[in-house]
This record gives sequence, C-alpha cells and structure tokens, in this order.
Amino acid sequence: MPNPSPQFWAGPLRYWRWSARERPAFFWSCVIGGTGPLMLFTVPPALKALGYERATPIPMTYPIPSGPRKTITGYDD
Repeated sequence: MPNPSPQFWAGPLRYWRWSARERPAFFWSCVIGGTGPLMLFTVPPALKALGYERATPIPMTYPIPSGPRKTITGYDD
C-alpha cells in the first residue's frame, strides 16, 4: 500500500519536501508566488538605496496655451 501524502499542518517541512518531488510545478508556483509580498517591502527601499529615481509622470492632457488664440485666415471655402 503506498504511503499517503503528508498533511501540511502536521509537518510543513516534510510536506514541502514531498511536494517538491511529487508536484514540482505546484510547489515552485507557490514559492514564486510567495515571494511577491516579500518583494513588495524589499525592492523599493533597495532601488532607492541604489540611486534609482522614478521618471516624471507623463502629462495626461494637452497644455492650454496662455494668452489669446490667433485667428486663422486664408482658408475660407
């Protein structure tokens, strides 16, 4: 009779070793997904320490010129 798969809460390290051997795609997707919250708190301070500066945001509207508008002449139909 084959051994049953270990339960996670009974022994997390044993479960991770079993999962890495038996279901590697599931295991590594959980490992990579678990690093997301960690990177949320470590990457921005690291980039700031390395001197990275964010680019200025692009304008979302066309700038309105100051002063009166010029009237166009010579293109009458």
